[in-house]
Order: sequence, then C-alpha cells, then structure tokens
Amino acid sequence: MSYAEEISRLRETIREHDRKYYILAKPKISDLEYDRLMQKLKELEAGHPELVTAESPTQRIGDKLAGDFETVLHRVPMLSIENTYSTGELLEFANRIQKNLPSEKIEWVVEPKIDGVAVSMIYENGLLVQGVTRGDGLKGELITHNVRTIRDVPLKLSGNHFPSLLEVRGEIYMGNSDFSRLNEHKTAAGATAYANTRNLVAGSIKQKDPKICAARPLRFFAHSVGSADGFTAENELDFLRELQDYGIPVVPLVHQSESMAEAIRYCEEVIENLYELDFEVDGLVLKVNRFDQREKLGSTAKSPRWVVAYKFEKYEAVTRLREIRVQVGKTGTITPVGELEPVQIAGTTVSRVSLHNAEEIQRKDIRVGDSVLVEKAGKIIPHVVRVECHLREKELPVYQFPTKCPECSTPLVQDGGGVYIRCVNPDCPAQLKERLRFFASRNAMDINGLGEKQIEKLVDSKAVTSFADLYHLTARQIERALYPAGERSAGTLLNDAEEEWAVEKEEEGTAGKKEKKYKSPDNLAAAIEESKHRGLARLLCAVSIRHVGAETAEILARHFKNIKALQTATPEELAGLNMIGEVVAKSIIDFFSGEFGRSLIAELEKAGVSMTLAPKDEPASEQIFAGKTVVVTGKLSRFKRDEIERLIKQYGGHATSSVSKKTDFLIAGEDAGSKRQKAAELGVKILTEEEFLSLLPETRENRLVREPG
Repeated sequence: MSYAEEISRLRETIREHDRKYYILAKPKISDLEYDRLMQKLKELEAGHPELVTAESPTQRIGDKLAGDFETVLHRVPMLSIENTYSTGELLEFANRIQKNLPSEKIEWVVEPKIDGVAVSMIYENGLLVQGVTRGDGLKGELITHNVRTIRDVPLKLSGNHFPSLLEVRGEIYMGNSDFSRLNEHKTAAGATAYANTRNLVAGSIKQKDPKICAARPLRFFAHSVGSADGFTAENELDFLRELQDYGIPVVPLVHQSESMAEAIRYCEEVIENLYELDFEVDGLVLKVNRFDQREKLGSTAKSPRWVVAYKFEKYEAVTRLREIRVQVGKTGTITPVGELEPVQIAGTTVSRVSLHNAEEIQRKDIRVGDSVLVEKAGKIIPHVVRVECHLREKELPVYQFPTKCPECSTPLVQDGGGVYIRCVNPDCPAQLKERLRFFASRNAMDINGLGEKQIEKLVDSKAVTSFADLYHLTARQIERALYPAGERSAGTLLNDAEEEWAVEKEEEGTAGKKEKKYKSPDNLAAAIEESKHRGLARLLCAVSIRHVGAETAEILARHFKNIKALQTATPEELAGLNMIGEVVAKSIIDFFSGEFGRSLIAELEKAGVSMTLAPKDEPASEQIFAGKTVVVTGKLSRFKRDEIERLIKQYGGHATSSVSKKTDFLIAGEDAGSKRQKAAELGVKILTEEEFLSLLPETRENRLVREPG
C-alpha cells in the first residue's frame, strides 16, 4: 500500500468514527484508540507534506490568524422566524396556513430551538469552503477558520451522492456539561469563570486565532437549508435524514405531527422534560413539512410564512443545594427533590426543585452542598440546568439513591430499560396519599378542607383505601380518624378541630376577603358530598388518566356529555377531536378498557359521583369570545382566577398567560404591572372586571360571581 493510499484510508476511517460518535452517538472505539489513529495520520502527513489536503481531519486547527472579518452576502437571506408565546396563537397560525392551502393536508415538524449562534456553512463538491455568521440576515461575517475547528462539523461530506452545492444552516452551541467542566478548569487556573454558554459561543467564533476556538468544546446542529444544487429531499424529515447520511449532525428530538394539536402536545412534552437536555433551548420551532407547500406559502419581507417559533421566557439563578429528599408518587415513582437556599426567580421565591430521577443526579453530578444553576421556563416547574463545579470549595460526597421505599420499606425496582425507580407495592400508603391529594385538589374534585394533614390521617387509620371510600365516610368516622380516642379530651375535640381548620384563605383574586374554610368533621363530610356534583370534566381530570389534564378533560366532557358515551368511543373518534390525537386516544382507551379504570369508575358511580357534564361547563349559546385570545392579570376582586378563565372558555375564548400582538383582550385587576404596560404598547384592548361582565349576554352578575364548584 502506498503512503497516499494509507493516508486516504486513515482519513476515511477517522471520518467514519467521527460520524459514529457525533452523528449516531454510538462510538465504536475508545478515545485512546481514536487518538492513536489521529497521531498516526499526523505522522504520515508530516513525512509527506505534499499529500496534506484542506479536508484532512488533522487540519481542523489552523495556524493562520484571521485579519478583519470579511462581510459577505448570503446566497439566500437568513430570515427571522415569527415568534409566539401561547398555544392559542399556534392554533391561529395553523388556521392561517390551512386557509392558504385549503384543500391540502398539512403535516407539521417540531424541532427544539437551540439557544446558540446561527451560522451558514457552504459545501462545494463535498468540501467545506465557507462558514458565515447570520449577521443582519442579508450579509454575515466569514468565520470559516473557526468553523473548521468544530469537531462534529465535517470538512468533507460522506458518501458520493451529495449535492454539488449545499448550504447548511444551523446553530453552534456548547453543552452544559462541557461548559461546567470548562469553567472548573478555568477557575482552577486562577481565571474568572465564563458567564453563560451563549455568550461564550458568540465570543469563540469571533476569535481571530482559530486555536482559541479549537480549545473550546463547541458543537453544531443543522436545521435548515439555504441554497443547493442537486438536493433531492422533498420535505423536512427527508432533508434531515440526507444531512445525516452526509455526516452532518442535525437537531435532535425532531417529531412529525399530523395536526397542530398533536404538535402542541409534543411541544408541551419537550418543555416538561427540558431537564433531560444537555444544551440550552429557548423554544420549539414548528415547520410545514413539505417543501412544495412552503414554496406556495412564500415569505414576508421579514420571515417565512411556513414556520413559527413557540417560545417561552427563561429565568435563571444560582443557589446552594441544602439537601436531597425522595418522594413517592401516585404511581410509585421515587422522585428526588432538592431543598435549596431560597432564591428569587421571575418574581417568585424558589426553595425546592425536582431532580427527577437517579440517572439525572448522576449525569449532572449533583451533590448536596453544590452551587446549582436553577432555571424557570414559562410555567414549568424549576429545574437544575447544571452544577457550577468551579464553585465547589471542597470535595463533596456522591449522592447515594435509596434502595428501599421510604414509606413502606419495600425494595425499589428500576423500570426495565427506563430511568425511573419505583415502589412496586400496590398497597403502599404513600402512593394512595398522592393520588388522593390530586383527586381532592382544586383543578380536580376541589374538596375544600381535605388537605395533606387530613389525607395522612385518613389513610394511616385505614379509613380510606380508595377514592370511593371518601364518599362512604360519615362525619363521625372522619372525627375518629383525625382525632383518635385519648388523643384529646372530648370536651375540647371540636373546638380544637375548628381551630385547626379555621385558616383564612389568601389567594390571588380574593385579597381583602375572608373565605369560609370547612372547619369541622361535619363540614368536611359536607364538602366531600358536595364534590360529587363537580361534573364529568373535573372527574376525568381527577382520576389521573395519563396525558389527560384539565384542558383535555374539558374537551372530552363537552363532546361526550356522559361517561357511558366516552367509555364506548372508538380510537378514531377520540383521535379526531381537537387537542386529542392518537397518543392521548390510546391512553384513554387503555384506561377505560383496563380492570383498574373500569372498577374505579364503577365504584365512584355507585357512590353517587356525577358522571355527566356539569351545566356550568356547557358552552354558552352565544360564543362572544370565539377565536379570541384573552389574558388575565393582576389581583381580581370579583373572581377567582379559575372562575374567570372558565367563563372565557365557556364563551368560546382561549385563556392564556402571555401578552403578545395576537392577544385580543387583557382583563386587568389591581397591580397588573408589566402585562398591562405591554398590552398598552401593543394596542391590546384592556378591560376591567366590570367591563368584562358587561360583555356577557343574558347573564346576571350575582350568578357569575362566586358560583359554587
């Protein structure tokens, strides 16, 4: 074998291992073996410099400093993307698309919106010839010398069937774990730690010396195409698959949806699991899948009409992890919870954070005493982004996950092939307590006075072993369970009970008013009895059907009206409903066809729990807010927050939390703050509670305000 042949073979071998490591995430050799291959190639090229080519893996780190960055025109403008902050606006966007393509089926592709630095990379005949920043969208700066140092950016495309010209667009980013290690090394050397990943990436790609950029663990994800000659893909999914075949890493967690409702559900799923990602995202991108439909839709001067970004506000703070405790969930899942030094994030005090599972703790190397970066994204529960390892002042012990249930001491079992560790004891009292807490909660059966302490005592005394047991309790059984004989004297029992229950309720929207709490076993029994009449929507939410939250429960209840009709619904009928789709439909079918679901509903029905749509949940005859997006903010004096949002939905509107140019009305109470200011700037109509009431036809004010249940 000649030297030229051996060099060529080594280069192809190294490129293939790069593809397996960076693209497929399935490395076949160790780092040591990889380094030996690279070293051998360097030695051969050093002995035969005439055989060195620009696309060789050894040429990623150049020696030539860049001068002033040259500005070049983009072959195709890098337009911005329209942003939205609510699901209602996403549905409106989809409706506009459908109106422009009235007879065509629209498929949606959802991708994470990587919080990095946008770049364009151009390949000619398979070789990387140019890397350019987004700039102002029409022109950007040449950063080819730095792009070449990024290990997962191929200098030469794989295979032999790539386009003669291919412009790939994407994001340069840095993983949180890499950022944490980099800061640890930097502070160990006596230097100041970097502030955040995005600023570091932006600064790195603008270095004139490529060796500086090469020393930082930058990564790249491709997500779209600019100009191309000979490109064969006809839709987004095929395009991404082709890029992977060429050896280019593509944005992960891509999902194709048959409807916008299904796409929204996937968005919420990704947002709920942000903690799993090792890179920063600031939203989701939703695209029309087919390229021919994109061409028909075209672009405005600022953005394409076929793509939208579903964004959320992100807020972060660094605080100390005081302790790790574990909780038993209603399905037996053991969830570790971090107790934090209280810290202000987005106007609220955060003192606890879910650590999700044992694998998450291990992957992020979370230890008691660590300084952690905590993030709150939109309405999502705060999560730990990363450990600030450089702030560790001493060696901290590695956290050891428990092996037995903290409640019943049953040995814990890890899901087969999964990350969750569970207590598999079906009689574990902790699981029942969690199920009951949710069942009694405000968005479910809203059993006033049945709080955590009461549930603890009812379960521990064996007075309650199921949901249905609640509805067979008498006031005296409640009294015996909460205050066993001998615990208190008979003469003080009810007074003490009243004192314990007599807590004034302070909630947003009820400031300055005292609301009666259920104060005795008699009143708690009455509250349980009253909850029988909450209606089908509340019941469907309360029984914890997987993927069925309050909004989905309302959709099901309004469509089927009663439990019998829902129990006999077909998968096709369910999947055809707005916001349902195949995944949720399967979950509903599984619940009602399974022994647990069937017996649960039968027991509750026998106990007298209403299984039909409550009159107050019926859509109003006059849908005055149909298609309108309404935001409620500030302290309300006449409504609770869920009451006014229920009315908005009842009259056809969509209640959301963020003000944008798509918001139709803002209902403002006292201390409305920044949302009122933003609404005024955008020209959104602002209503007081009284003005909102005046819009509701044929409705008396005293019937609307404080309606029971």
